[in-house]
Amino acid sequence: MSAYCVVDIVKVKDPAKMQEYRSKVGPVMAKFGGKVLVGGGKFDVVEGNWRPTHPVIIEFPSLEQAHRWYDSEEYRELKALRLAAADGSFVFMDGVE
Repeated sequence: MSAYCVVDIVKVKDPAKMQEYRSKVGPVMAKFGGKVLVGGGKFDVVEGNWRPTHPVIIEFPSLEQAHRWYDSEEYRELKALRLAAADGSFVFMDGVE
């Protein structure tokens, strides 16, 4: 069953580091079956009070595969780079069968 990583980048503290992260994360994510479905852009909040800043949705083949990517040796340095570059939220969730 597919799983999703929902991210909201709330504040970029270091644009250069964030750009470096963005330029390198794609191939590492793809190695674990990750595919970006939403990468910022226009959005409309039609109910509730969530005000995303820069929402990103990434699809993985499974929740296990998403965690393998997040905890992988290949992603470790990139994760540290992103954490130094920006504040935000990262959530994994199962899809629907």
